[in-house]
Amino acid sequence: MKEIVIATNNQGKLKELKEILAEYELLTLNDVNCKIEVEEDQETFEGNSKKKAKEISKVTGKPAIADDSGLCIEAFQGWPGVYTARFLGEKASQEERNQAILEKMKNLKGKQRKAKVVCVITYCENGKCILAKGEIEGKIAIEPRGENGFGFDSIFELDNGKTYAQLSEREKNTMSHRKRAIENLKKQLTSQ
Repeated sequence: MKEIVIATNNQGKLKELKEILAEYELLTLNDVNCKIEVEEDQETFEGNSKKKAKEISKVTGKPAIADDSGLCIEAFQGWPGVYTARFLGEKASQEERNQAILEKMKNLKGKQRKAKVVCVITYCENGKCILAKGEIEGKIAIEPRGENGFGFDSIFELDNGKTYAQLSEREKNTMSHRKRAIENLKKQLTSQ
């Protein structure tokens, strides 16, 4: 079974990736005793994803997968985008970030609440990188709903009226932005 290092310390992401990429032996940064933290300082999801995967692969000497994802709100020209996890600063909790988004959108109705979630995944091996993207359309809910998931899952509402956090892990992993990006990546890896 091929070993791939997953360049994240986010347990929610790791759990999701392990379920979707079950045919690979996925190693955490801790598994390979890698203590570096790659700074996400690029202007795009692609830039952050590629930077992380390249650096982790170089340091560990193994293939690496990294992703960058975020929430893009149409009414705010794609904000918070690459800053989804950091727009209130590094110390803010996800609940604080979600509340800030809801507060900023409190007067927006219907189509004004349109948003999408984007995920770019990069696979790097021996300095060569493959990028894959996945996204899903939806809107920002009026209030948080659901207990599952992580990040902005409780405020991102799908066309079926449920938030990501109201879906089971299995349901989410059959159609999420990350699932779409991983499937795109798998197609590219198997066509080589």
